Amino acid sequence: MSANPCKAKTNGTSTPSESGWAANSAAIWTRVDAVDWTKVHADLDAQGWAVVPTLLTHAEADSIVGLYRQEEGFRSHIIMARHGFGRGEYKYFSYPLPPLIQALRTAAYPHLVPIANQWHKRMGKEVRFPHDHAAFLDRCHQAGQLRPTSLLLEYAPEDYNCLHRDLYGEHVFPMQIAILLDQPGEDFAGGEFVMTEQRPRMQTRAMVLPLGKGDAAVFAVNSRPMKGVRGDYQAKLNHGVSKLCSGKRHTVGVIFHDAT
Repeated sequence: MSANPCKAKTNGTSTPSESGWAANSAAIWTRVDAVDWTKVHADLDAQGWAVVPTLLTHAEADSIVGLYRQEEGFRSHIIMARHGFGRGEYKYFSYPLPPLIQALRTAAYPHLVPIANQWHKRMGKEVRFPHDHAAFLDRCHQAGQLRPTSLLLEYAPEDYNCLHRDLYGEHVFPMQIAILLDQPGEDFAGGEFVMTEQRPRMQTRAMVLPLGKGDAAVFAVNSRPMKGVRGDYQAKLNHGVSKLCSGKRHTVGVIFHDAT
């Protein structure tokens, strides 16, 4: 870790090969299945987020970063400042997703379905989610949500991401995943992943999630249930990224619903 929190060195990244990604996608399935999902579920219930260490290897993280300069494979390029989203930029992947991203999305979904359905039941929502991700995507597509939402974000010095929620349409899966692709204190400084939680009749609570390169944050997209004196109530959550001091910071976002 750099002694000065606003000084960092920038490392180069490699460009991935599709054959290497296809080989890695099988390893992703094994790694996702090996996650302590009982702990993830407990952390999500307790605070609305959980950290999964080293969900991606450093080489896999570098491979994803290397995609950012390519023209192909993305459906749109967003400059945040043009829309009041903050500073920085991101690109939405197009279908078909890169094999590694597809593997992450498909492998993690069934592990999150039990708590997603439990949350909806506790919050009095009628919608339940199928165990298979393809079946859920069919539901999205029938409602006109046809565009993939997995994205790759890039931040430079002074960039930040305003607090927000990634909703995109009528059908929203209540959790998503963000994976940090660079090492804090080496590749960049600043740029913490921040969440806020608003409970009824209480002041907003801020949380900084501790992430290293390859670590994944699993967190509530919009709201989560909390136990109260008269039963469960909904707490609203937002997420964003604080201002980057130096270096470059990349994140891949894995969102399970598609967009209108």
